[in-house]
Parts: sequence; C-alpha cells; structure tokens
Amino acid sequence: MPAVRGDGMRGLAVFISDIRNCKSKEAEIKRINKELANIRSKFKGDKTLDGYQKKKYVCKLLFIFLLGHDIDFGHMEAVNLLSSNKYSEKQIGYLFISVLVNTRSDLINLINQSIKNDLQSRNPIHVNLALQCIANIGSKEMAEVFGHDIPKLLVSGDTMDVVKQSAALCLLRLFRTSQEIIPGGEWTSRIIHLLNDQHMGVVTAATSLIDALVKKNPDEYKGCISLAVSRLSRIVTASYTDLQDYTYYFVPAPWLSVKLLRLLQNYPPPDDPGVRGRLIECLETILNKAQEPPKSKKVQHSNAKNAVLFEAISLIIHMDTEPNLLVRACNQLGQFLSNRETNLRYLALESMCLLATSEFSHDAVKKHQEVVILSMKMEKDVSVRQQAVDLLYAMCDKTNAEEIVQEMLNYLETADYSIREEMVLKVAILAEKYATDYTWYVDVILNLIRIAGDYVSEEVWYRVIQIVINRDDVQGYAAKTVFEALQAPACHENMVKVGGYILGEFGNLIAGDQRSSPSVQFQLLHSKYHLCSPMTRALLLSTYIKFVNLFPEIKTQIQEVFKQHSNLRSADAELQQRASEYLQLSIIASHDMLATVLEEMPVFPERESSILAVLKKKKPGRVPENEIREHKSPVPGSTANHQEERSAAKTVSANASTDLLGLSTPPAAPTAGNTGVLVDMLGELYTSGSPQPHANNVAAQNAYNPAKFVCKNNGVLFENDLIQIGVKSEFRQNLGRITLFYGNKTSTALQNFSAAVTNPTGCIGKLNVQSKKVDPTVEAGAQVQQMVNGECVFDYPGLSSILMANLPLTKLIKNEQHLNFIVLISV
Repeated sequence: MPAVRGDGMRGLAVFISDIRNCKSKEAEIKRINKELANIRSKFKGDKTLDGYQKKKYVCKLLFIFLLGHDIDFGHMEAVNLLSSNKYSEKQIGYLFISVLVNTRSDLINLINQSIKNDLQSRNPIHVNLALQCIANIGSKEMAEVFGHDIPKLLVSGDTMDVVKQSAALCLLRLFRTSQEIIPGGEWTSRIIHLLNDQHMGVVTAATSLIDALVKKNPDEYKGCISLAVSRLSRIVTASYTDLQDYTYYFVPAPWLSVKLLRLLQNYPPPDDPGVRGRLIECLETILNKAQEPPKSKKVQHSNAKNAVLFEAISLIIHMDTEPNLLVRACNQLGQFLSNRETNLRYLALESMCLLATSEFSHDAVKKHQEVVILSMKMEKDVSVRQQAVDLLYAMCDKTNAEEIVQEMLNYLETADYSIREEMVLKVAILAEKYATDYTWYVDVILNLIRIAGDYVSEEVWYRVIQIVINRDDVQGYAAKTVFEALQAPACHENMVKVGGYILGEFGNLIAGDQRSSPSVQFQLLHSKYHLCSPMTRALLLSTYIKFVNLFPEIKTQIQEVFKQHSNLRSADAELQQRASEYLQLSIIASHDMLATVLEEMPVFPERESSILAVLKKKKPGRVPENEIREHKSPVPGSTANHQEERSAAKTVSANASTDLLGLSTPPAAPTAGNTGVLVDMLGELYTSGSPQPHANNVAAQNAYNPAKFVCKNNGVLFENDLIQIGVKSEFRQNLGRITLFYGNKTSTALQNFSAAVTNPTGCIGKLNVQSKKVDPTVEAGAQVQQMVNGECVFDYPGLSSILMANLPLTKLIKNEQHLNFIVLISV
C-alpha cells in the first residue's frame, strides 16, 4: 500500500516489520493477537482517537485480514472514516469496506448513505472514491440503490471528465451484475454520444460500456456504428504527436483503437456507403502502417502496433466482403509465420484459420502451405504445432487434400500425445470429404490405425466399414488391403476389428488367391483372437459364423473353435452364448437357411458422418461451424436384398417394450430435415432403390404393400396426420402374438379411442383371434399398446383388406403359416 506524503504511519510500518521478522507461525500469531488486543482496547477505551489513529489501526486490521486471519471488529471505525474530509482517511475507509464488509451487514445502510453523500459532493476525488467502492463491491443491492445516480453522473454536462471515466466503468461493473440498471429511451442516445467526447479517457471507458450494452441489445445501440468509425478514423489518421497523452510508444491510443474495432465486430458491415468507405479506409491505413519500419526497437512498440493490426484483421474477417482486404491481411499474416516471436506465429496461424474459411482468401492462405507444414513439424511450442494442424485442416480442399493428409500422417508418428487423437479425427474427416478414389480413403484409415491405433475412436473405424459396405467398387480392395495389414507381427486391435468385419463380409472376394484362401483367412484372424478384448473376440466369432456361410469347406475347423469357447473355457458369458448359438446354427441350419440368416450386410442408409461431431465436442469453438460439412457416403444403386440396419433390429428384438414409434415424449417443433412426421425407427424394408427423403415416408407407408410384412416382423403398419400404428410380431408354428402400438401424433389427447381386431368372414372357424382392450385415452405424443394372440386351426389361402369411411385404415400384418389379421380402427 503506497504511503501518502506526510502520512507515514510509522506504527503500521513497525508492525509489518515485526510480522516479517517472526521466525515461526506461532510467533506470528502471538504478535498478531497482541496487536489485536491493543487495537480493541484503543477502540473501546480511548474516546479521543483522532482520524490519523483510526486510519492507522484500520490499516493494521486490513493487513491482518490479508494475512488470512478473521477480523470481527473495527467496521464501525472504518465507516466513521468515510465522513472524513481528508483523502487518505476516506481512502482507507473505502478500502476496508470494499474488502471486509458483507452486503448483508447491519452497517450497509450507513455505508450507502455515506456513498450517496460523496456522489453528490463537489470534490471529484470524493466522487471517484465512492464510485470505486461501488464497483469493487458490485453487488445487486448496490445496483438497485445507485442505479439512478450513476447514469446521471455519466451523461451530465457538469460532471468532470475524470468522474465520467469512473462512472462509465462503475456502470459497466453493475451492468454485469444486473442488466436492468441501464435505462433505455433517450439515455441510449446520450450514452452513444459519449464516443464523441473530447476527452480520450472518457471515450475509452464509454467504449467498454457500449460494447457490453451492444451485446445485449444490438438494435437499440446501432447508432454507435457511425460514431465508432468516425472516432477510429481520427485516431488512425492522426500522428502520434497529436495524441501525446494517449500515445503508447509511438502508437496513438492503441487500447481505444482495439476497443472500437472490437465494438464494430458486433454488427454486419455498415449499410451507409459513406460510413463503409471510411471504415475500409481505416482498415487499409492500419494495414499500411503495419508495413512501415518500426519507430522504436522496444517490444512495447511492436506489441501495441500488432494488437491494433490483429484486431483490424479480425474485423476484416468478420465483414468478409472485401476481397482485397482479405488477401492483404493474409499476406501480412504470412510474414508473421517466420517471425522469431512465438506469440506472433501463434496469432498469425490462428487468424489464418479464420481466413481459410472465406472464399475470397482461401487461395491466398493455400500459398503458405509449405511454411505451415514446416511449422507443424519444427515448432518447439506444442500449442503452435497444434495451431498449424488446425490451419492445414482449414485450408484443405480437393486440390491439396492428398498432400496435406500424407503430411499429417507422416507427422502423426512423432506427434505429441496431447494432439494425436484430434489429428486422427481430422485426417479421417479430410480423407472422407475429399476422397475421389475410395481405395485411397481405405489406405488412409488403415494407415491411421497402424500409426496411431490407440487414438482411433470407434466412430472412425465404424465409418470406414459403412463406406466399404456402401461401395461395391472398393470392397475387394478393402478385403485385400486389410488382409495384408493383418499379417503384420504387431497388429493393433482396431485393425483386427476392421479386418474381422470386412473379411467376414467380403473375404470371398479374395478367396480365389491361394495366399488368401479361406483357411488362411481364418487362421490369420484366429491367431489374433487370444490377444484381443472380449468385445473384439465377440466380433471375431460373428466373423467365423459368416465364414461358415461363405466357405463351407472350413466349417469343421470353425465348429471346433465354437466348441472350445461354448464351455467353461471362456469365462465371458457373452462369448459362451455366442459360441453356443453359432455352433448350433452351423449344425442345424440348412445351407439355404444359413445363406438367408448370414447374408451380406445391407447398404447403410445415407447419413452424415459422426466424426465431425466428435471433433467439435472435443474442441468446442476450434472447428468452424460451416467450414466442413460432414461428408455423406455415396448411395449405390438398388440392391435386391436391402434390409434394415442390424443394430436397429437388435435393439427392437432385445427389448419387448421398445418405443417403436418414438413417441415417449410430446412432439417437438419441426426441425430441418424432419418435417414433423414421426420416424419409423425400423426403416422401410423391401423397397427398391436408394432411401427416399423422410418427407415422402408417409405416402410410402400408406401405400398398400403386402410384401412389406412377408419377411418382416416389425414396422409401421399405418400412418396419417392423426395417428401412427406400429407392429411387433412373433410366430411359432401355428401360433402368433402381435403387439400393436397406437401413437398419437397430435398435440391434444385422443378421447374415446378404440381399436377392434376382427376376424375376416372367410377365416371364421379357421383362425382364432383374441385381443386385449386398449386404453380409451391416448395422451398427446404418447402411445398405447394392444396385445393380439392368434391361432391358425386350418389352412386358408389368400389375402384380404378392409376399408372404413373410404379411408385405407388397415393393412396386412402377417402372412406366415397362412395367418392373416385385419385391423379395424375407430377414432
């Protein structure tokens, strides 16, 4: 605490010296307790204490508190100091209150009254002390008490400039606590016009306040744009001699310039041609000054100059309308990439990441590719290397994708562990997005797994499998490449997963070569089995049963493996169960049944990659929102036996109470890509061609399609604007059980709802049907269930349907074992 001239407070200095000279904690506590006892006795017994002595003792209490000791007295004496006319005494009183007094203290009313008296004082020093105290405490209660006085001080013509500065900053502090403190209406214009104040300190403080206000209500404070541009123009065109009091190492008002540039980034480019032209002129001037020789060799000069430059570049990027400025900014940043200052190189890379997202400056950024690659490899600071990786990711396009991906793969082998996972995600995204030849994509992902297998997340290898399954032209190459990769002595488990999956589906495409015969493929995969986790072993067992279908000649070998792992040799229950079931399936099932059950995986629905979402989650704010759209896998031509995703089918079969219609929550507002209709979670099967947009699904579901349920037990039976009906069924010989799900698609409850299952006339005596009653009320967005049991007594041929009120409200449910249900709906 600086001593005030003429007020040395020798007693305080001696006390502090004693504390510092204590040899132990016990000695310090003993000295403090002695002093506290002395101060307490002085406050209680000596009624003749003058202001100097009160100030000295309050200072000692403050020092003791800052050492970490509790203070439970002296507050009233500090409040009494507020009424003193001496600056040093009033200052200590306010300091004590700012640090020690709680807003719920009994003395708060006395303190508020003293502050209010000082705010009305003619002495600007007293007003400033009061404002500083309010800002230091900054409570909601303070905002409520002084919310009307401070704005008046700020805009009053009688207020001195030094007080206006403090009032603006105090108001900013209270605004962050309680945003209702700033009045609207005519106050808005008066606050904005502070940007035209003659005093630069007032303008600097007001700019900070206006910037916070703009973020809350940009439209109300839109008038600040022209004034901010005007003030900025006067600063950047001025000589450093014109603003001597606010020039910092030959840079005129650098802090105010930065604040004004940041304020303008809250708005789009100005609509007024005059204001816009003046702003562009300012930005050009700043870029020109950056090229001038430095006026000083001191680091403070370059720091101030570069601070204004980087903020100007941020505004240029924000505007994104001036190609010339964007290219000039890129060239200027390119010069910083070879600067010896690490911070400058980092900031240049960070700003160029943003420039790379602009169509005007993307090509200019690409010119610095070699330097950026060198930064990624050679920089000593890991944060700069990380930023170089981000820039390579941002500047990548079709023309340089292969080169950048290869460089990133090369660097990945020696990259810091802290950035490897993020690099893996970025390489996977770039390889998928810009792959013109999908064999290259397969090579890249397999290299990723080989180089950094521990950092390859499930999303990455899931995605490569989806793409391989969806592209016929790459399946053989993928099988051959992964087979060769598995032959490496040290093979990562993720490689085994990918290899097991791809060989299980497409191993037959390379089985003609003796070097990759069925027996060799099986032995190669099984040699990795004992090294893998239970999850990977389960996947390999699924691959083996696929091999039984693809390669009957090695069926005996595989059955031996199943026998070994279907007993207590395998401690994992999941592996035991899989091995047992696969063994029985391979023994009992005929060749045709095996071919049906173990047929090739269907094409995955067209979907966006989840890898980018993972990257954004790991590095929020680091990946530009619109920089790279998630790349969708190409949709191949129609396939005869396309079925739903196995994962969806597994989910439904594993849980008898699955929310088939997705109606467990009330309907939400429609979003892009979902036109409000409920999604058939099981997908539409047995429809030719590639998947149709969801908007057309309802029409497809209402179409009469008996074949839909010939080989499918689950799906949407009927759907219109009011209701969606789903079905889950299972059959055993001549017995059948069907669960019907009635989902309310409206925003109001359906009352007196009934559903009757009737036996067609031609089936009476041949088909026994029993059904449970359904709940008469279906809440908005909810669903109810109805169980239907059926028994086929005699065979009967044919299909039938029924109409009610000229609406096709029913559909065929099942035609298996000559079992046929007709559903009649009454709403």
